[in-house]
Amino acid sequence: MKISTAIDNVDYQQLTLPEFQRGYVWNRGQVRGLMHSLYRQHPVGTLLTWTTEIDTAYLRGEAGAAPGPVNLLLDGQQRITSLYGVMRGHAPPFFQGDERSFTGLYFHAVDEVFEFYGPVKMTGDPYWVSVTEIFTRSVQEVVDDITSTVKGSDPDVGSLFSTLLKVRGIEDRDIYLEQITGRMYSIDEVVEIFNRINSGGTKLSAGDLALARICADWPEARTTFRRIQGTWAEHGYHFSLDWLLRCVTAVATGQARFTALRDISIPEFADALEATEKHVNFLLNLIGSRLGLDRDRVLSGRGAFSALCRYVHDNGGTISDHGEQQKILYWYLENLMWGRYSGSVETRLQRDLEVFSNSGIDGAIEELQKWRGSLEVRSSDFDWSTTGARFYPVLYMLTRTQGSKDLCSGIELTHDLLGASNDLHLHHIFPKALLYKAGYERSDVNALANMCFLTADCNIKISDSDPGDYMPVSASEQPGALESQWITTNRDLWQIDRFHDFLKDRRERLTKATNALLQSLYEGHVAFESDATLEAAAPTAVIAEDDVDDENASILKLANENSLAAPEIDGEVSDPATGEVIATADLLWRGGVQEGLTEPVALIRDLDADATTSLIDAGFHVFHTNAKFVWYLESGLGMDLDGDQIIGEPVPSD
Repeated sequence: MKISTAIDNVDYQQLTLPEFQRGYVWNRGQVRGLMHSLYRQHPVGTLLTWTTEIDTAYLRGEAGAAPGPVNLLLDGQQRITSLYGVMRGHAPPFFQGDERSFTGLYFHAVDEVFEFYGPVKMTGDPYWVSVTEIFTRSVQEVVDDITSTVKGSDPDVGSLFSTLLKVRGIEDRDIYLEQITGRMYSIDEVVEIFNRINSGGTKLSAGDLALARICADWPEARTTFRRIQGTWAEHGYHFSLDWLLRCVTAVATGQARFTALRDISIPEFADALEATEKHVNFLLNLIGSRLGLDRDRVLSGRGAFSALCRYVHDNGGTISDHGEQQKILYWYLENLMWGRYSGSVETRLQRDLEVFSNSGIDGAIEELQKWRGSLEVRSSDFDWSTTGARFYPVLYMLTRTQGSKDLCSGIELTHDLLGASNDLHLHHIFPKALLYKAGYERSDVNALANMCFLTADCNIKISDSDPGDYMPVSASEQPGALESQWITTNRDLWQIDRFHDFLKDRRERLTKATNALLQSLYEGHVAFESDATLEAAAPTAVIAEDDVDDENASILKLANENSLAAPEIDGEVSDPATGEVIATADLLWRGGVQEGLTEPVALIRDLDADATTSLIDAGFHVFHTNAKFVWYLESGLGMDLDGDQIIGEPVPSD
């Protein structure tokens, strides 16, 4: 098939995407590489289509194709989308993504190179020509435009014609097409074929397949899902599509596996989706207002929501009994702390769904005890380092719910503090600079027991002061503030050489406070302020002390000076299938360092091999050092940077 024929078939809606295909993910470098390969007559792979008279509900984009067979593009979406966008100057009807990936591509008619538009490089050089114009105008018109603006020596018109015709000739290139023909193939079989031939790309998940089935009969389903996700995102909660679909599956069927949706009608599914949205809102309000876990960064243990949604559903859509609400919070916290759903998600979820159905919340707690053994927190459980630790949300929860006070002003660090100066800052009690200078290891420096939360004003005021200097002031001017943060008043432990003793003491204090809260929740008699509603809630702004960390500062400066997307600091990455937290990145670019044009990037300096693999499987490019990240920018994206000067260490040569 000629490339021009394929592009025409997209216009005629005879070549389109099945709904189970993911959106466009290529970046500008890949688009430029494709055009370069085609221009140089290099092979660019084959296309795979499914030719069938499938119901138009399976199609991506506007329906309305002429009756008869339709070619559903299984392999080649990125290439056909890129070619269509470059040649037509706009996205195809089935497009989902960022058009900047393929719009604005230029060709230098003398140097014969493809580059995306850059005013500094291209302004004043008439030989840079829009590739889209080469395909949408006559070559004669393009040559006339060049020759009319060239100054100095006369251009070689013959050479210009030859070069531009070679670009135009790309549309006449043949691209090999393989076809699966006939209605005898089920969606399951086609997806299996897709995953087999797409082994080098992102495979479809069980959630993708389940959603494809739903969208076949209810094309608006994906739009409805996005609306719900968008509403939660406005309130600071970012949930994956698979996570939401798993919650809906539990509500609709009482089952953990997506295959249970096979026997659910569209009206039943739509009702379950509407109910799930309400149940999640109820749980977010309950967890946010009672436990203070009111923001994405600290909402771990998300796998528990599926079972809780079904339990709420079975109880008429709400849990009104205060004591039962407290036990739900107890069960959720225990799941959060011990990572019940971090392994065999479907197996454990199915077991919990059955237990909730048969024995309620008391049975679910008993099941946790059988699985875990003791549910009591030990001081060694706080022996974690970095804000990616599982017990980081516990520290945040204690601060928000147990009357912790700011060390400078003495005000309680509640969710309703007003003004930017009262945003919560994560503070290292013993400053990192002093600890590193004294020879302490990174794991000790970033131990959870060395962290607390302060207002922005207080964090700035204390800065990197020695605890032996600022703690006596706090103890004198704000009585009880140190104790409210589980910090010892034993002045001997405020000394740098007693840092390990300080950590041991604070772990014990945090452990005692956590167990006391858990016991009170289990007994159902903790008193809280009146609940907030999701509509009125706004997540508390929490800024990590690493915002001004030297290791991050150089990269943040680099991003700003080179117009890279602004990264999230301490950004949390979740498994797309389970919603469970994989890791917390020092710096995170969810949409790529060039928003929408490059793959997601995570810079995480302390990470084990298993977590790295999980991040890669989730589609992230992972870096463990500033040097390797800069090397990626220079070698992978072609940026002209002075890496040695930026990061103060050698850039790797491999």
